[in-house]
Amino acid sequence: MGLILTEHHVEAAVKGGSVYAAGGGGWADHGRKLGYAAVAVGTPELVSIDELDPDAWVATAAAIGAPASTTPWEMQGVDYVKAVELLQDALGAPVAGLIIGQNGRSSTLNAWLPSAILGTKVVDAVGDIRAHPTGDMGSLGMASSPEPTIQTAVGGNRAENRYIELVVKGATAKVSPVLRTAADMSGGFIASCRNPLRAAYVKTHAALGGISLAIRLGEAIIAAEGKGGRAVVDAIVTTTGGAIIAEGTVAKKAVRYTPEAFDIGTLTLDSGHVLHVMNEYLAVEDGEGERLATFPDVITTLSPAGEPLSVGEISEGMPLLVLRVAKSVIPLSSSVVDPAVYPPVEAATGLEIARYALG
Repeated sequence: MGLILTEHHVEAAVKGGSVYAAGGGGWADHGRKLGYAAVAVGTPELVSIDELDPDAWVATAAAIGAPASTTPWEMQGVDYVKAVELLQDALGAPVAGLIIGQNGRSSTLNAWLPSAILGTKVVDAVGDIRAHPTGDMGSLGMASSPEPTIQTAVGGNRAENRYIELVVKGATAKVSPVLRTAADMSGGFIASCRNPLRAAYVKTHAALGGISLAIRLGEAIIAAEGKGGRAVVDAIVTTTGGAIIAEGTVAKKAVRYTPEAFDIGTLTLDSGHVLHVMNEYLAVEDGEGERLATFPDVITTLSPAGEPLSVGEISEGMPLLVLRVAKSVIPLSSSVVDPAVYPPVEAATGLEIARYALG
């Protein structure tokens, strides 16, 4: 028997997920809406991968887009459920469990509502402990696979007639950009279910325990909240095994939204530190250009009160702390040690990432 997820877990998952969101990872209010809806209509259950039959189908519940953008996105809880139903129809078999592609402000809770309504288990495994810009980075090593897979997307701004339902089949690297285009056309953010895989494969390739990691962190944050901002920051640092690597005020924010549904650019602190953004933080450099942190390290901006701030919430003049959790202290999936995921990100940002990530 797994863990029945309750209201208590919703707030913890949102708060812990917000740290692992690494500057992106959706919207906290969206996460709460998904979580509270799930625990109100059913009993979503968090299980370890070992509780599933090795041959059972497990798919990834994800949200695609650029949540820091100012686009007219609309995504409803039913969109996550419909995405799973479309994938099961295309697969011709039931999905026993759902993992998430990444932790995040809302993405930690992406699988809860389908679990409550359809009975799919929330599997305690993630494609990446932290949030990342491309689907391939959470695809469990499928990015370079020629094997055709199924990806679905559902959602969109209804008032602007942007609602889309989409089922695509093909090699992951070829069909993932189709879903990003759909996200942009729908208003900037869309629900998806993708890459059905056998549980035995997920066990070998996912970052196991990723959801309970986020919930534990959230519980530590909630316990510290009455003691002031410093206590919250200390709780985050201690629980994650991370460190504050920079502190300063935002001197310049230069982030632009692209037609591929990415937010790309930099934040520069008055301390000289530069944070490189592609939806999430990918790297931090000091004033001399020396690299202090690189994906898949967790890189998160915190307010002095210990609140994780997304790129979209940050404006010039704000004081920030920069948290780094080294890749050596978190479970890594095969997605983030797959050389195939880095060239598109390096091309889009002009950053060297693979050498650091794979080294």
